[in-house]
Amino acid sequence: MVALPEGFGSSLGRGIGAIVLYAIVGLVLMLLGFYAIDWTTPGKLSALVRDGKPNAVVVTASGMLSMAFIIVVAILFSSSDLAAGLITSVVYGLVGIVAQVLAVRTLEWVTKLDVGATITDDRFAPASVVVAAVHLALGMIVAVAISDFSTLFATAS
Repeated sequence: MVALPEGFGSSLGRGIGAIVLYAIVGLVLMLLGFYAIDWTTPGKLSALVRDGKPNAVVVTASGMLSMAFIIVVAILFSSSDLAAGLITSVVYGLVGIVAQVLAVRTLEWVTKLDVGATITDDRFAPASVVVAAVHLALGMIVAVAISDFSTLFATAS
């Protein structure tokens, strides 16, 4: 017979509950991130992706990956207390999504890329790779900013 430590079941239950709650927070933030990208990008991304527009797929996939970087780091650097951790994950995730969208749109404006024409094109356009790279790079930058701020905040308190 295997002897488990005292309180093993309740610890396991709390852990499973925390995983489920963080998964829900992550899913909601990913959905918000998708809608933020969709709302700020010319054209209806979900329809363009369903229609198989290759550039819309590239831009949407990179946008979602960049949002995932931000959300994962927001969760990773959240408080060890479950309630505080969920709150900081949501706040850092939302701030990260806003920063990501604003930064990507600014870079697209500066580079003068016609994202609307690019994502609706039926043929692969190399410019979609540039937009994807901007999404991914800025997602990583925002994620590192979250981790740096979280570390500073943790040492200050």
